[in-house]
Amino acid sequence: MTNHSRTLYVAMTNDLCRRVAEHRDGLTGGFTRRYRINQLVYFEEYRDVRDAIQREKQIKAWRREKKIALIEQVNPHWDDLSVAW
Repeated sequence: MTNHSRTLYVAMTNDLCRRVAEHRDGLTGGFTRRYRINQLVYFEEYRDVRDAIQREKQIKAWRREKKIALIEQVNPHWDDLSVAW
């Protein structure tokens, strides 16, 4: 997820629609509220929660440039993928 300044936030959830709505409505605290992280620009789906956790940790360890490249492979204009939800 990101904001208008393209600050990046990486996390996992078992309910993406709910979680995006929480961010959009400002119901989350800390970093995401402070930086108004409210746009979904990239996501992956996993059947096994352990795989999702492993992938989250992997992406969080990456440098910003690598995260941007991952996003731009599938979403070059950084469109909010949750707008139509």
